[in-house]
Amino acid sequence: MRAEPPIPPKPPGPSGKWADLSRRLASTAVLLGIGVLLALASGVWLRLGMSVIAAVTFWELAMMTGWRHPEMHLTAFGRWRPLVLALVAGLAQFVALVSFHPLGMLALALPILAGLPGAASRDRLTYAIFGTAILLVAFGLVGFREEFGLGFVLWLMGVVIVSDTAGYFFGRILGGPKFWPALSPKKTWSGTIAGWVGAAMLGALLWLSGHGDASLVWVSPLVCLAGQLGDIAESWLKRRAGVKDSSNLIPGHGGFMDRFDAVTGAVLAAMLIGLLTSLPAVN
Repeated sequence: MRAEPPIPPKPPGPSGKWADLSRRLASTAVLLGIGVLLALASGVWLRLGMSVIAAVTFWELAMMTGWRHPEMHLTAFGRWRPLVLALVAGLAQFVALVSFHPLGMLALALPILAGLPGAASRDRLTYAIFGTAILLVAFGLVGFREEFGLGFVLWLMGVVIVSDTAGYFFGRILGGPKFWPALSPKKTWSGTIAGWVGAAMLGALLWLSGHGDASLVWVSPLVCLAGQLGDIAESWLKRRAGVKDSSNLIPGHGGFMDRFDAVTGAVLAAMLIGLLTSLPAVN
């Protein structure tokens, strides 16, 4: 019998300090996609799009906080419970966005309460905190888009992209001490500070070109720091769950939560700043 030819080995994946460059490009692509959604969509379509994003991210959160273990599920719906929970989250998000009223925001408590029984006992508080953040960010993005305009949302996305890009390249080139090695072993102080500087330069450029006020110079680094902390928070969650990526929805690049973590921190920071003082104007 004729012997089968040997199967050639798969080519090795990228290695070295630039190994995750493709993931960074994927993050940028997702952020640009969200920007396009916010730019082109309005009204019910904008709310529907953000609700779908919230549902997908909620499914990933559920899978990382105990829902992937069948013994922790309630009997109803069986293994479909994570998908049902994501549907509940998306519908609750849509109701809150359509009403856009404090009473409508009570709907956001439904996926939190519905999901707590299925979360691992040690992760129930984690599930509640991260789940609340996901739902508030979708609410905040729609609010910023309609109250402050597209320019404001693009500035938020721009801060995250500039921070991520500057932090990645300067961190890889300069190296040095790690920013928080226990949670994010690749993030360095040099890259972190480069992100702050890049965000401040973006704010200064918008101000000097007449596309925003002077407060952008100091607000942008704060938003940048919050985005970096959002990235670190998601890294902590994945380490706690014992997974490399939040899911495999983006083949080769992980899940949507992996691409949306810094945006979550940035939007939450902008919402907090808006409660404490006036947000910068961006034309």
